[in-house]
Amino acid sequence: MKEIKQPASSNTSFKLDRSAMEKKRRMQMKDLLSSLASLIPAHPYKQRLASPTLVDQATGYIKQLKEDVEELKRRKEELIKDDDQNSIKNNTEGSRLPVLAVRDTGTTLEVNLITGLNKNFMLREILSILEDEGTATVVSASYSTVGDKIFYTIYSEAIWSRIGMETSRVLERLEKLVF
Repeated sequence: MKEIKQPASSNTSFKLDRSAMEKKRRMQMKDLLSSLASLIPAHPYKQRLASPTLVDQATGYIKQLKEDVEELKRRKEELIKDDDQNSIKNNTEGSRLPVLAVRDTGTTLEVNLITGLNKNFMLREILSILEDEGTATVVSASYSTVGDKIFYTIYSEAIWSRIGMETSRVLERLEKLVF
């Protein structure tokens, strides 16, 4: 069999095409990793992470979120069960409201609060406690009313990541407000 030789210009063209395709693939990967980095909580030093480290952090964050979802489902079922029992007994003394949970992830503080409609305080009072401590800014805050309960969710971020937040002081002030 006789080999057919390609002209040198054709071989060069093929190499350029492969090079361009590889460059495009690297750019797409860079964009995807950047997108992934924006979805996970910020790390303390705001430095760019190596790809394997970023993927490991994202994996850990997803596992933590799954655990949080399971815990919240368990607590929801418990509250529904307690609410059903209280409705049957028609006695509100056994109610476990309000429920306050504060989670510190280093640079982020998450506050979850469940209260009854009879508790008279406003979301702005909770926000002012977080901002009064001077070490955090509120990133997002929301509340919703379901039945006779109000669910508050507030995320705040440390102003100075090296210092962090005074979680115990925030928790103490929130407990005074809520309980």
